Amino acid sequence: MNGPLQHLRVLDLTIARAGPTAVRLLADWGAEVIKIEPPPRKDGRGNSVTGGRRGPDEQNLHRNKRSLAINLKKPDGQELFHDLVKQADVIVENFRSDVKYRLSVDYETVKKIKPDIIYASISGFGQDGPYATRPGVDQIIQGMSGLMSVTGEPGRGPMRVGVAISDTSAGMFLGQGILLALLHRERTGEGQWVHTSLLESMMSKLDFQGARYTMKGEVADQQGNDHPTQVPMGTFEAKDGFVNIAAFGDVMWKRFCDALGAKELFDDPDYQTVRDRSSRHNKIKEDMNKVTSQRTVSDLVGVLNEAGVPTGPINNIGEGFEDAQVKHLKLAKPAPHAELGDLNLVRSPINLSQFPQSESFDNAAPDPGANSVEVLEQLGFDQLRISKLQEEGVIG
Repeated sequence: MNGPLQHLRVLDLTIARAGPTAVRLLADWGAEVIKIEPPPRKDGRGNSVTGGRRGPDEQNLHRNKRSLAINLKKPDGQELFHDLVKQADVIVENFRSDVKYRLSVDYETVKKIKPDIIYASISGFGQDGPYATRPGVDQIIQGMSGLMSVTGEPGRGPMRVGVAISDTSAGMFLGQGILLALLHRERTGEGQWVHTSLLESMMSKLDFQGARYTMKGEVADQQGNDHPTQVPMGTFEAKDGFVNIAAFGDVMWKRFCDALGAKELFDDPDYQTVRDRSSRHNKIKEDMNKVTSQRTVSDLVGVLNEAGVPTGPINNIGEGFEDAQVKHLKLAKPAPHAELGDLNLVRSPINLSQFPQSESFDNAAPDPGANSVEVLEQLGFDQLRISKLQEEGVIG
């Protein structure tokens, strides 16, 4: 694939979702990614938490890669991996912090083989500290970080976010870290270990809600579909459903009232200032609903956006992908699969003027071990050694 990262070779040791999210950033922009994974089991069973390789989840995570199946529990498998390191630029892993040492794929080991390697890790809780060896998954981190305490409606108990946000956030942060380390290596020739964790990433993702606590000791609580500090902004009733409206601030508030002919709201003495409206957020929502519920979603979206008030429908995922703007942006594009045909997957949201989005992905996610021989031959391994590794079950 032509892209800004096409000069890089990445060894991908990642599993589950967080690590593959980071590697996907590299693969989508041209890096040669070799996914290192265990040989397929003879009984056909697997233990992936993201479903089978041919399902939507793993196809979306592992497109634009090739698969090399190595049994890293065998000494010959570890030796093979170390030989691959000599020709690599980046290694990415998200094992529990102790596992990589048992497999001899840790940073200190590979640094001795290739000193300028960029080694990238994601863990649940960090590489050290009292929780370092704990298993960590998205749901657990959503709860521990405080995110679930500010999600959902007041009085209804904690609520998880509907996507794996701590996994994907950690992956995106690690991707950024890898690019920073590559820039540093370009200037200095030095490799380094880049790492983050689900917990660090999720605490960072709390953003202003976190800063309210670190600066002022304020502990945010649940606000349902209403913005915690900007009033009025939230979900409002329409004649045929619900709509999101952001009418905060004096300018937006006047535009809202003018556009919907709500002079009585604009003149109400309770709503004359930002502070007035914020202190009466429940009452103002009730009064606004009386106005918005007289119109359809389509009408509100059209009229209010025309007036400069941010307004949008509340779609399900299917409606989101069928939205006119989403279709214009071509956020789904095909990935060719030899047996399954073209699979529509979600493209990178990054747009580069020098590297326009291609019409399709280079390839769909390969079955485990589908490219083992091809990859080793390309990297200069002789056929005798490849055959021996196959016979001994080191590669699949």
